[in-house]
Parts: sequence; structure tokens; C-alpha cells
Amino acid sequence: MGGWIAAGCATTCVEPDFESARAPVTSAFDPWLNDCDWAGFVFFASPWVPSGPIFVASALNTIPMEPDASLSSPPLVPVILCGGTGTRLWPLSRASYPKQYWALAGNDDKTLLQQTQQRLEGLPGLAPPLLICNEDHRFIVAEQLRQIGVEPAAILLEPMGRNTAPAVAVAALKATSRGQDPLLLVLAADHVIRRPECFRAVVEAALPAATAGRLVTFGIVPTAAETGYGYIEAAESMGLDSMGQGAVGQAIPVPIARFVEKPDSATAAAFVASGRFTWNSGMFLFRASAILAELERLAPEVVSACRSALEHDSADLEFLRLEPEAFAGCPNVSLDVAVMEKTSLGAVLPLDAQWSDVGSWSALWETSDQDSNGNVLRGRVIGEGVRNCYLRSEHRLVVGLGVEDLVVVETDDVVLVAHRDRAQEIKAIVGQLEKSGAPESKAHRRIYRPWGHYDGIVEGDRWQVKKIQVKPGAALSLQMHHHRAEHWVVVRGTALVEKDGVEEMVGENQSTYIPLGARHRLINPGKIPVEMIEVQSGAYLGEDDIVRFEDRYGRSNTKAEPGLLRADPVALTVAEAAALAAGGRT
Repeated sequence: MGGWIAAGCATTCVEPDFESARAPVTSAFDPWLNDCDWAGFVFFASPWVPSGPIFVASALNTIPMEPDASLSSPPLVPVILCGGTGTRLWPLSRASYPKQYWALAGNDDKTLLQQTQQRLEGLPGLAPPLLICNEDHRFIVAEQLRQIGVEPAAILLEPMGRNTAPAVAVAALKATSRGQDPLLLVLAADHVIRRPECFRAVVEAALPAATAGRLVTFGIVPTAAETGYGYIEAAESMGLDSMGQGAVGQAIPVPIARFVEKPDSATAAAFVASGRFTWNSGMFLFRASAILAELERLAPEVVSACRSALEHDSADLEFLRLEPEAFAGCPNVSLDVAVMEKTSLGAVLPLDAQWSDVGSWSALWETSDQDSNGNVLRGRVIGEGVRNCYLRSEHRLVVGLGVEDLVVVETDDVVLVAHRDRAQEIKAIVGQLEKSGAPESKAHRRIYRPWGHYDGIVEGDRWQVKKIQVKPGAALSLQMHHHRAEHWVVVRGTALVEKDGVEEMVGENQSTYIPLGARHRLINPGKIPVEMIEVQSGAYLGEDDIVRFEDRYGRSNTKAEPGLLRADPVALTVAEAAALAAGGRT
């Protein structure tokens, strides 16, 4: 049996022997608990942390908001949730490359994911982060962390989305798997916080309560009577003025009275005027054992499925793949619904740091630095007589002349022109595109791979052209095709090309031919990226015409690379290819 956890709840007790339960707790916490009134305590066995009790609470007063300052804080582990597709920021944000991986906020080139990690620098006890992401985005996450010099504790791959309660449960189980009990700072990868120093100050203010066992959430100080956010009502005043425009030195978390779903305008205005309501940010701070205990009590099926998925996970390079069948059996439920709306341990601390969840182009315009005419201009953009517009170019020149209140976003295959007041309706447009099977609904022309990326340039009947970039030291898999040949023209760098066991160096302005059926691969042995133009020709160009023999990135034959025509191709295994050949198919 693990250590004991005493929680302020008088409804369930798993240990009827009060005195035997009290002993291990008081032995570890005598300096803090000698004078406690133990009447009404409830104890929960902790199977996750074998080294003793984690936190204690009175049934009448639960866990103190200001515990003994002499108690040292445990390590602080960021848990960064990288799910979501950011549909309302289409056409930039798509399923293949959603908004958290784009540089959207500020004037630097850091993505939202990178900013999420970097704004934590300076927090006491900061440990390497745990990241949870979609399997298709794993190499994007790993590369973006590498770019900012961060080595994660783990990157956990969800086989399918199951909302925030399972994600947090998996993170907590992983964090405690070696007998530790760190604090978990749960963050979304796609939020913008323009005053990171204020954010860090509020996180530090929440550390004592979270260390003692509180489940702390950060409520955003409302700047308007928004109907697009959920609200959190505090059980007592949080020092907000009548307009909700700022916290007045609030440094202690306040117990939560209730969570409220998105209200109507009148209700939202009353909430803001009361000074007791904040927006629900979805950011949390708690001990790993504390959230596990409440999940076990309130949503045991979530913990059971996640434990099984983690116990049967498989390592893949720096990634951990959760076992799909076990994880598929996990309920799709948010942490708010599973725990926070029911627990007596919840507390809220107001956060006034210019936060945004960047839920629309209008929201991005509002949170970005604007020029004297209220414009946000990004990329190759010229604006003359333009007011209150968001104009963004990723490739081609965009010119605005005498327009107002517009959102214009140019990508390599889509141009969006919308009134700012109707930017929320973009999600419906994406839904229409998905129903029609339009590839622009989900994927960009640029597709990222662990070795680099490629862009689809043009295609026709029996041929297509791509531009491929391979990172220094990277390599494509050793592969073959039954139905197509390829011409490679190197336009930058030097490539080492292998064809049927014979290697050749191909430099700039040189080319090589890959015959149908040849085993081949490309390696970049140099210090700069290799860029090449690939021309494919043949009777069938589908990306399921690939047999992969070797791959340094541990990828199986379930995905093809590089690919343009098929959104989710299935590559042939060597055995399947041999069977097809034996059957006379060409």
C-alpha cells in the first residue's frame, strides 16, 4: 500500500480504521499537524506514491490556503497539452499543422508552443516539461522544442483525442511513475500571454496552496462581458473592481463556488459587475498525487484506462505511444467536468496578464500590436488608407487599399477575406470544405516530416512535382516504388544518394534518376539543408505505392513519405509487395 492522502471530503472513506490511518500521516507531518483536530478526516490510499503521505486537510476547512512557508516546494513539471486544430484560424491553422505550431503572437519568430515553454523560465523548481500531442504532430513538437534548446521529460502520443481529463491523468501517472510527486502546471500550447512576468508571479503565488494539496485553476480577469468563455465563481471576493478590470493584490487562491458554461450577454455583464467571476482559462496547478486521488474518487474509469494505456505503452525514439485499445476505452471528458466541478479542493486565483486563447482572427487582431491606424500587418503586406484590419501574407504580396475592419490571410493555396465581425463563422466554412472532401480543409501544401519538409508544386495526369528540403544529417527512408520513377535535381547543398546499394554524391545543379523498382534513399551529409526538385512520373502516383525497408526515425509502413495525393496513405510492407509481385500485378 502506498502513502496516505487525507482529503477534505466527508462522503467517502476507504479506510475504516482511523487510528491506523492517522499514524503514517502524522509521523511525516508532526511539525505541521500536532495541534490538528482530526475529527472528520477522510483518508485515501495512494497507489502512486510509495514514499508516504502527500497532503492533509480538515473536513471543515479542507486544505489551508496559506500552508507553512517552511514546507519546501516539490519540482514544478509543465504539462503542455498540444491537442486541437484551431479551425477558427483557418486557412493558416489546419489539422496537419494547427495554430500552436505557428508564430502568431508578438514580433519574434517563436511559435505559440515555444512561447508557452519559454514564458516559464525563472519559475522556482522548474523541471523539464511533459508534452501530450497527436501522433501526427510528434516530429513537429520535438523539432520546435529542439529549436529553443529544451529537452522534454517525455512526449506522450495520444492515439486519439480524449479531452483534458485523460490527458492530465496520463501526465500525472507518468510524473509519479518513479515515486516522485511533483507539482503539475497544466497549460494549453495555443494560448497567448502578453505579460509573462505577471503570469509567473501568479503561478508562484499559487505554489504554497498547490503544494499543500489544493487543485488551483487560474481565472482570467475579465476585460468585457464575453459570452464565448465559461466562467468561474469564487466563494468569496477576489479583490476585483466592479468592472472586473484588474486584481487588487490578490495573492491567495480562493475556494471555487461553481463553474458556469458560456452565459448570455446579460448574465455575463452581471458576472463581471459582481467582482467574483473570472473566465475559465483551462490552466491548472496541483500535485500529481492530489489530482490522481480526485480522479480516482470521481472518475475512476479514466484513471483505469489511462493506467492500462501507459503500462502497455511503446517507446519510439524520444516518444511514448499510449496503447491504442486501452486508451480508446477512456471516457471523452474534460477535467472540469470530471473533477473540478465536483471536488471540494478546487481554488481559483485571478490572472491579469493579457491572456487570450486566440479563438479567432478577431481575437488575434485584438491581442496583437497595432499601428496608429489599428492595423496588424504580417509578411509581405502594403496597406494604404487601411484601418482596423488584420492583413497577413505567407507567400505572395498582399495589398490593401482603402478598406476597413477586414481579415485577409494569404497562404500558398487559399486566400481568406472576411469582415472581422464575422471571423467566428470560419469554422462553418471549414465544415463545408470537409464535407466536400476539399484537401484545403485539413492539409497545407507544405508537409513536415522528421527529415525536413516538402511542398507540392504542381501535378498532372501521370506526373507531379515537389520541392523537398532535407535537414543536415537527416535521411529519407530506404524505399522503393512499383509504379513510378523519379528524377531528382539538387538546387542547394550536396546529397548522398543510394540506388540499389550504389552511392553517389549529387551536388548543386546536378541530377539523378531513380528507376521504377530501385531501392533508394537520400542522405544529407552536409552542414546546410539539401533542397531538391523531385519529378515523379508513372501510371500510378498514389502514396500507397511505397515499400519501406529501413527508417532511422522508427516509422512503420503505415505511413508513406513524402506524399501529396493521399491524406492518410498506407504503405505496403515488404511481404505485401512480394505477394503482389507474385500475383502478377504491376
